[in-house]
Amino acid sequence: MKFAAPLSIMLAATVSAPAIAANGRLPTNVAPVLYEIAVTPDAKAMTFTGTETATIDVRQATNTIQLNAADLVFGDVKFDGVTSTYKLDPAAQTLTVTLPVAARVGRHTMTFAWKGTIGKSAAGLFAIDYTNTDGSKAQMLATQFEAPDARRFAPLWDEPSFKARFRLSTVAPAGQNAFSNMPATSIARQPDGTQLYRFGETPVMSSYLLFLGIGDMERKTVKAGKTEIGVITRRGVSDQGDYALSQAKRVLAYYNNYFAQPYPLPKLDMIAGPGSSQFFGAMENWGAIFYFENELLFDPARTTESGRERIYTVVAHETAHQWFGDLVTMSWWDDLWLNEGFASWLENKTAGVLNPGWDSDAAAVASAREGAMGIDATAATHPIVRHVETVDQIGEAFDGITYAKGQAVIGMMEATLGPDVFRDGIRRYMAKYRYGNTVTDELWTELSGAAGLPVNQIAHDFTLQGGVPLVMETGARCVNGKTMVTLAQGRFGLDAASKVPQTWHVPLTIAAIGGGTAGAVVTGPATDVSVKGCGTLVLNHGKASYMRAMYDDAGHAAIVRDYAKLALTDRLGTLGDDFALAEGGYQDLSRYFALAAQVGISAHPLEWAMVAGDVGGLAGLYRDTTLEVPLRVRTSSILSPELQRIGLTERKGESPQTTNLRESLIGRLGSDGDAAVVAQARAYVGQLASDPTAIPPAIRAPILSTYAINATPAEWDTLLALTMAEKSPVAKNRFVSLLGVARDPVLAQRALDLLKTDRITTPQKASLLRSVAGRHADMAFGWAIANKALVDTFVEPSTISGYIVGLGGASNDPAMPGKIRAWGEKNLPAAAQGGMKRTLAFMAVRKATADRLRPAVTTWLGAK
Repeated sequence: MKFAAPLSIMLAATVSAPAIAANGRLPTNVAPVLYEIAVTPDAKAMTFTGTETATIDVRQATNTIQLNAADLVFGDVKFDGVTSTYKLDPAAQTLTVTLPVAARVGRHTMTFAWKGTIGKSAAGLFAIDYTNTDGSKAQMLATQFEAPDARRFAPLWDEPSFKARFRLSTVAPAGQNAFSNMPATSIARQPDGTQLYRFGETPVMSSYLLFLGIGDMERKTVKAGKTEIGVITRRGVSDQGDYALSQAKRVLAYYNNYFAQPYPLPKLDMIAGPGSSQFFGAMENWGAIFYFENELLFDPARTTESGRERIYTVVAHETAHQWFGDLVTMSWWDDLWLNEGFASWLENKTAGVLNPGWDSDAAAVASAREGAMGIDATAATHPIVRHVETVDQIGEAFDGITYAKGQAVIGMMEATLGPDVFRDGIRRYMAKYRYGNTVTDELWTELSGAAGLPVNQIAHDFTLQGGVPLVMETGARCVNGKTMVTLAQGRFGLDAASKVPQTWHVPLTIAAIGGGTAGAVVTGPATDVSVKGCGTLVLNHGKASYMRAMYDDAGHAAIVRDYAKLALTDRLGTLGDDFALAEGGYQDLSRYFALAAQVGISAHPLEWAMVAGDVGGLAGLYRDTTLEVPLRVRTSSILSPELQRIGLTERKGESPQTTNLRESLIGRLGSDGDAAVVAQARAYVGQLASDPTAIPPAIRAPILSTYAINATPAEWDTLLALTMAEKSPVAKNRFVSLLGVARDPVLAQRALDLLKTDRITTPQKASLLRSVAGRHADMAFGWAIANKALVDTFVEPSTISGYIVGLGGASNDPAMPGKIRAWGEKNLPAAAQGGMKRTLAFMAVRKATADRLRPAVTTWLGAK
């Protein structure tokens, strides 16, 4: 809801304002130094009032000052105590203040008063409604500012390069707590029973890192050196934060040493919000990291092993941001990967050091690497460093290229330079730019200095252009105990746009089984490399380089023969390469099937998980065709024996990877309608009404999804009843999503009907509609465009441009791409059509892949 401004303010706001800078950014002639912000929320009215005194640095004499504001209604705006006129530009989200007399160079103050809206979804100041463990209703207020939403909370220079200090104060209701980036310096009880919180002054930081939370919460702490680490939760569940606390303590010590820059704030809180978002799961606010509960709280009765590992991963990721992102911040969103790519890489690196049993390096090859290349090998790719101007483009920047490819490229640079040299470069970078802003090339400069050689050529090739290099073995021969191999470079792609020729300087390691290793940089059509020994050659040994590898016939036959002798990362990476090369039409799918046939009873769980994903995914590729059911049956015949071998329930002493594999196998077999797994799921769910923890936590998630996918109308009603009775916010959010995954289209319509009721929350509506789209894309897209006004009420601003078009993405209807394009071009501004274009690119790739693989899949199904 927007508030109407008084007539006097509207008249004062008619002064024309200068155009915002051509690149969509604020002018730099004025910069903030210190914000003193006081806000008073009115949760019942879903509004808040605010006042601000901003100390600013005028760098060049000016008559106008421009900053950011969105969805705020202003009262007085003053410059050095003198009332000034102003104009709001809702489209540009700017506030331009016109001064009576030009401001001189130097320090000045500006004061503002305004009224804002408390939202129901995670943008700006928002509310989370939930149910306590005793069944009572409650509400938490929190803020979410990344990327461009701090301006919905207060008038700010809301760009990462405008770093400043913040002094925040707020009023909390009696009996509730308030928390922010810094500890409270005072808490004063007021005559009406409310409490006035004043928080300590922050270090200089970007506006998107500011945080405020208010609610009936409790806090549990541990001490890590001089830092107090806290977990803040709704009442009654703080013990579920113990695991996150213990892991945060380990991670913080590791990072303090790795960066050689001790964590600079007195406390590091982790706040658990009992809600959800379409855009994010956690946010790295400095000293006050916000998480939705499922990303932070470990419930031993409900959380799977993969869920526990996920909590560690997210804690490690967000804690890494306290350095990469908070202490040193990208100058503009073009270099977002400096935050997200590095945090993704560090989360994985710490997992390898602190939890070696998780095989995190191998898991990253099977998941993050494949995920990145799946986007990067399509027309939807973009450079890691990408040009960003509009708010919609900022939201689009948070994608698999920024996170997963960023992670992979950083890992490649570490492998190329060596861990010690790479760490020294990172330490130089942190020491030089702490409390400042950077661009990517400043990182390469520090790494080059540590290495004593330039890294820019390789780095630029992988960050300033999109796409995936393809390195091909074109010939090998044994000469005097050494293998002489010739390598050629190409480009791997899944569509025509991604196959346009490009070149890279590709660093990689080549190994001969039973022999030695050799490093090389592949730069052109023919690179010769000599490797000690004449055993089977392994290209990209360790899979540290970001590339696809393709063998000649003899080389691939040798890989298949000696598959069991390969390192785990090489087995996983070669499986991924072979499947992808078939998808792209570079080689026949029979090569992949020959390799996958070597995954036997003694194979690592990660290998079986990868085969389950690849082979199991074929049925989805041919959904609603004559191939779907035979593929589901064939998948079950391959995977059921492995599930029988490891058992349906967890066994004492088994590895975490085996536990995770069981979860994957049950989920895949259940999705395919495997009779035995479906029967077991129905038996377990039948016990939930009398025992909410009847399903063993290690298999709870896949058992529930199996039940939901295969639900009958009566069983869907049972699921709805469980959803409405559930008191745990995390469990309830999960149940809501499951209401949309049924294979039966009649039940999908029932799920859509819920969206027009008040039985579920605003964020839950967004997740339910998206879950329906996963299996019934045509129905979900049609419903959304017919009910766009309603959809707009529950989709967050940061995702709105890509949300509706994305709903149709899983459709196999040949007419759907045209429908998406027609709707998007009519309803989305040109600068906000990136999500639509990406959806269309993925749909085109899926169709082309299905057509390309159909002969090989048909042959495979017919083979005995």
